[in-house]
Amino acid sequence: MNFQVTVRKILVSYPDGCAVMTDLKSDMAILATSGREWAERTRRLAARVPELDILSQGLVERLNGGWRITEKGRSVLEFMEARPAERMTESAAPAVEWPASSPAASTPLAARRSGRSQRLQRRRAARERARAKAC
Repeated sequence: MNFQVTVRKILVSYPDGCAVMTDLKSDMAILATSGREWAERTRRLAARVPELDILSQGLVERLNGGWRITEKGRSVLEFMEARPAERMTESAAPAVEWPASSPAASTPLAARRSGRSQRLQRRRAARERARAKAC
């Protein structure tokens, strides 16, 4: 699992792009134990920007006991997630998300991921309400 990519993917999933360290650690632990697919995906994304350093390049900033993704961090993440043909253009669009009604969404694995994602979102929402002052 690539730490640099994982941190940005976690931060971008929060409503304001900010998470406290305990939330980051918790989410990283979930992703680290979620299987090979996540590790392979983050390696592929990291290979697209080989000299990635989220803090020194200003992609993530530290504040009030947490980290927040910057606009530059969001745009670099979009670039990394864009398909190769899209990355060649000047303005890369974000990766296409498949609708929930696709055949892949009806598989048991997709259902487990969906349930896990919903639980993770509910936990994040609860933590966000409890820690509104942190970021």
